[in-house]
Amino acid sequence: MRRTAALGSAGTLIAGTLVVGALTAPAANADSDRRLRDAEAIGVAVAAARAAQTGIDWQDCPADWGLEKPIQCGWVTVPVDYAKPHGKKIKIAVDRIGATGTPAERQGALLYNPGGPGGSGLRFPRRVTTKNAIWANTAKAYDFVGFDPRGVGKSAPISCVDPTEFVKGPKLDPVPDSEADKRAQRKLAAEYAQGCAEKSGDLLPHINTLNTARDLDVVRAALGEKKLNFVGVSYGTYLGAVYGTLFPSHVRRMVLDSVVNPSTRKIWYEANLDQDIAFEGRLEDWMTWVAQHDATYHLGDTYAEVRQQWDTLRAAAKKAPLGGKVGPAELITFFQNAPYYDSMWAPVAEAWSAYAAGDPQPLIESAAADLTDTAGNAASENGNAVYTAVECADAPWPTSWKKWDRDNSRLHEQYPFMTWANAWMNLPCATWSTPRQRPTEVKTGKGLPPVLITQAERDAATPYGGAVELHKRFKGSRLITEKDAGSHGITNLVNPCLNTKVEAYLLTGKLDARDQTCAPHATPQP
Repeated sequence: MRRTAALGSAGTLIAGTLVVGALTAPAANADSDRRLRDAEAIGVAVAAARAAQTGIDWQDCPADWGLEKPIQCGWVTVPVDYAKPHGKKIKIAVDRIGATGTPAERQGALLYNPGGPGGSGLRFPRRVTTKNAIWANTAKAYDFVGFDPRGVGKSAPISCVDPTEFVKGPKLDPVPDSEADKRAQRKLAAEYAQGCAEKSGDLLPHINTLNTARDLDVVRAALGEKKLNFVGVSYGTYLGAVYGTLFPSHVRRMVLDSVVNPSTRKIWYEANLDQDIAFEGRLEDWMTWVAQHDATYHLGDTYAEVRQQWDTLRAAAKKAPLGGKVGPAELITFFQNAPYYDSMWAPVAEAWSAYAAGDPQPLIESAAADLTDTAGNAASENGNAVYTAVECADAPWPTSWKKWDRDNSRLHEQYPFMTWANAWMNLPCATWSTPRQRPTEVKTGKGLPPVLITQAERDAATPYGGAVELHKRFKGSRLITEKDAGSHGITNLVNPCLNTKVEAYLLTGKLDARDQTCAPHATPQP
């Protein structure tokens, strides 16, 4: 799960386990809620039957989508409101590349979601055109199919603010120095929520995980697939978990990688607090690695020295933003890439090292927004809008500022890297304008086949406990743990132990007799 710059600060999404406080009550009572769910279930069946009959008119992709031949693109029509399947419709953008093997090897379509909420899956077929070796054998058996979830990218995109204003820095320091700072951040969060309501009001009540899961089933039908093959990463694991709960008998194979904790108690407020704690641990892993390579980076030869360098950099940017653009908020957005992905350990360290040596330009170029990148900035704003809309709508959130203040103040004392940045990014949910869903009780339903779960032990974005929780809820599932590792999204990393098990499952459906542990993938090198 990932989010970048927002409101008056910057950060990601999710994290912690503090006392549960007052939450907004779901608008509907149990009876009306059940009637609505029944109507939506009928609506999905109607929409799926219609999609199966219509199919997808595959064409060459529009030039500005950046998807080379032989990837093809198309659209699947879905209801805005599944309780009204004959009412207003939107189109879901999909793309595909055909299986590379023989007709006898082909097993159908494999759909993919990269996370977010708010991430686009349209680049998934490029794993074939770019000759990604990890997926080569799987590509022989499956058409690789990507899609933009509702509200994202090409699929009826929503917006909350002007993209240029959204990315422009420097933003307010996420860590408040006073009550006045907190009031300023609260005002920004409320204005952001209001902007979402004003700019995306008609669609906003219908942007949530339940509806995205329903869309996924309609896409499955439009592809002519009786059952779904699915790989979900990060938030995509929650989408997959909800799909498996709603449509257990429609699942054929499902790989869930880097797992969002599906507990109704965690979605989404406490999950964000958990992330703050986990990020601090993974930040220490990275800074320890930087210290081990002091001969390259010259930032200190102990974790404590490197951490002090971070505090010094942060203070300098607070006093005088680097290049007039990069303050503490922008630094957090850039530096959080290292705890997220091992592939970013060296690039972040290199930019930081150059700054320490007297050349701030690499750090400024990496951390500052490029206001000329119109398309990229629009995509960032759109992704953030969908992230906010989905998380705010999926479950109740605390409306009491006292609770937000108490929980995040306590966490910040021990876990200062991400806590306040994360809090301000999620605070629009305290004043969100649309009704909240009852969180889905993820569970095993009749017909659900064994699901494969993969998880790095020290993942910061989706802490390990989420994989354990989903494993308990999906009976017959298997959990592969990448021990002593913490990169987010591990199925696309080179680790033969993990890669061969994922490939075997997708190709044969077979799982190991018990859960497995893999050694970590290769440690990054400077």
